[in-house]
Amino acid sequence: MILITGGTGFIGSHLLYALTKKGNKVRAIFRNRTKIEAVRRVFSYFEKYPCDLLDLIDWVEADINDIPLLEAAFEGVTQVYHVAAIVSFDDSRFDELKKVNIEGTANMVNLSLKFGVEKFCHVSSVATLGETTNGTPIDEKTLWNPEADNHVYGITKYGAEIEVWRASQEGLPVVIVNPSVVLGAGFWKSGSGKLFSKIFEGLSFYPGGTVGFVDVEDVVEAMIQLMESDVYNERFVLSAENLDFKTIMQHIAYYLCKNQPTVEAKTWMLRLLLPIDWLRHLVTGKDRLLFSVSIKSSNKIAKYSSEKFISIFNFHFRSLENSIEIISNRYLSDTSN
Repeated sequence: MILITGGTGFIGSHLLYALTKKGNKVRAIFRNRTKIEAVRRVFSYFEKYPCDLLDLIDWVEADINDIPLLEAAFEGVTQVYHVAAIVSFDDSRFDELKKVNIEGTANMVNLSLKFGVEKFCHVSSVATLGETTNGTPIDEKTLWNPEADNHVYGITKYGAEIEVWRASQEGLPVVIVNPSVVLGAGFWKSGSGKLFSKIFEGLSFYPGGTVGFVDVEDVVEAMIQLMESDVYNERFVLSAENLDFKTIMQHIAYYLCKNQPTVEAKTWMLRLLLPIDWLRHLVTGKDRLLFSVSIKSSNKIAKYSSEKFISIFNFHFRSLENSIEIISNRYLSDTSN
């Protein structure tokens, strides 16, 4: 039995599909049953009758910070994919991120040790890596710098990695993946999905930075290959191509048949919007969209290398333009229904 956390989320739902399609027995933890509908939507991209596979999943209502419920979910489990996490750059949510990203991960590895899990896959992020000073690509050897201006998401995901490495020292075979910006369909109101929905609505601005991008299906395939291999106690950067935001957003606009963003959102321009965004948050209660750290990261050049994973597994990442074409078509299909 394979146990998955975060199965109703973006990466988790695509992972659920890939594992069930391969005939694996899968158990997925969920907190809100209504979110299972998002999983069905992802399955529908690949299957005419998505419920045929969806019904094979053993759904367990639990929380990664509720130990008694988690223990019941671990019965008979041989592998764990830990995908669940909160993604936010809001400093005011630090305690919440710490509770889920660090303490929740500690609970997962502790129970994996207790129940004799054979292998544990942790989905981390390139946010836990440091920066290079000479422009060379960032890889697994580019170590976290605690003195840098790190955001709360990066801090808590790094703390989660520490828990995973601690468990590996206690005898749990682990693998960690560090994806760059993950592109994929199905979750249009969060993460990279917002790029598609905002451009479809009409977006004139683009950030000036460069970063790594990777297709969610490649991330999932890489995770499964790692778990089925003899490799353990290693981590791998997963990033297909390094592209500037202008190029990525122009590709999206093209395949959505929308006007391409033409105005670079420079750092000083975005900083002028910070107080307006904060006021909007206070008046409406809606989540903030802009943070100093996210403005900084969206306008810097950060390139990533997956050479380690490619060399070991002879892996070929999908073309990002082809991925964007497919994702755009799925967005158009979803919005037309």
